[in-house]
Amino acid sequence: MDYAKKCKACQYHANLTSPITLKSSARHSYILVATDYLSKWIEVIPLREAKKENVADFIRTHIIYYYGIPHWIVTDNGRKFSNITIDKLCEKFKFRQYKSSMYNAAANGLEKAFNKTLCNLLKKIVSKSKRNWQERIGEALWAYRTTHRTPTGVTPYLLIYGVEAVLPIEREIPSLRMTVQEGLTTKHNVKLRL
Repeated sequence: MDYAKKCKACQYHANLTSPITLKSSARHSYILVATDYLSKWIEVIPLREAKKENVADFIRTHIIYYYGIPHWIVTDNGRKFSNITIDKLCEKFKFRQYKSSMYNAAANGLEKAFNKTLCNLLKKIVSKSKRNWQERIGEALWAYRTTHRTPTGVTPYLLIYGVEAVLPIEREIPSLRMTVQEGLTTKHNVKLRL
């Protein structure tokens, strides 16, 4: 099965973290998260305010413009997700929005699990001041995206791009893949990519 093609416009689950008690140096207090169900690919942005316009802009620019129109998106029932702005976005791009049940905690399990993972990753990589967490989200995402996920057996990066990411350790201790790639001429490398 070609996961790379199947994952790019699948189903997403969007969620907003609870307000973070320690605002970032740029005054961010929230993290908006979207997860692709199949690949476990995560898109994240820090937010100063949890507003419906921010959510709609995130869905449009970080999901639709990068990966294509999803079949559907699952959100919680918060006002930031359940409003006319989001309804118009769904209508414009012709995808459906489903709201998870308020009384079914398992429906938000994927997002809650990732939120916990993201917070743990950020705790490990932020500086002593801990106020630069919004600057370090990219590193945390990269670590998550290049780690094998148990449900799929591979990394989200592989499922989205069709190849594994080159890790810093492969530059220090060249892997077989890097050795072969470095030994190719530009002409041969172009042919291989085609």
